[in-house]
Amino acid sequence: MRAVKAKTASALRFEPVTPDRWSDVETLFGENGACGGCWCMAWRKPHAEWRRDKGKGNRAGLRALVKKGPPPGILAYDGSTPIGWCAVAPRQEYAVLAKSRVLRPLDDAPVWSVSCFFIARPYRRQGVSVQLLQAAVGFVKQCGGSVVEGYPVLPKKGAMPDTFAWTGTLSAFLKAGFQEMPRWSESRPIVRYSIAGTANAGTCPGSPRATIPF
Repeated sequence: MRAVKAKTASALRFEPVTPDRWSDVETLFGENGACGGCWCMAWRKPHAEWRRDKGKGNRAGLRALVKKGPPPGILAYDGSTPIGWCAVAPRQEYAVLAKSRVLRPLDDAPVWSVSCFFIARPYRRQGVSVQLLQAAVGFVKQCGGSVVEGYPVLPKKGAMPDTFAWTGTLSAFLKAGFQEMPRWSESRPIVRYSIAGTANAGTCPGSPRATIPF
């Protein structure tokens, strides 16, 4: 990845991760699978299974999701270079959320969950995550969803290392128009974006070049 300053947010584009974009996921995530062989499968598998599959197993798991569809996330591009990732899917697809007490459902709303971000180092702390969230909301709207939920982390003291902020920061969600909800835990916020004028269900963008409008 070239070490250059990111373009302004308006110059970036955002695309659903369809099978023809798998090589872009590999380019962005690199040999470590974004972080420690995760390949964005930490919330999709029981913890023991995820640890067992670190590396090639988790890579295969994400690739299978991309092949099957609908797209399990959004890629941000600077020109033709993939520079950011945001995972978003119906809440029920995340095994970890199903067992979490501090992130248990607030109500019966059909929620889509933002579970993970990964942004290339030269582009971090420049607002890319906010734009990815806006693109994720646009994607969920096209899929017929009405509520997007996020689970940001709060730093305990001082600045938080980037690797610990993979579920996003509260400030990014708020800048993207999400609202804080009542918490089950003081240390773990839950945020929501309610979508107006939702499209018909079953229309998730899945064509190889379906650019997301937002």
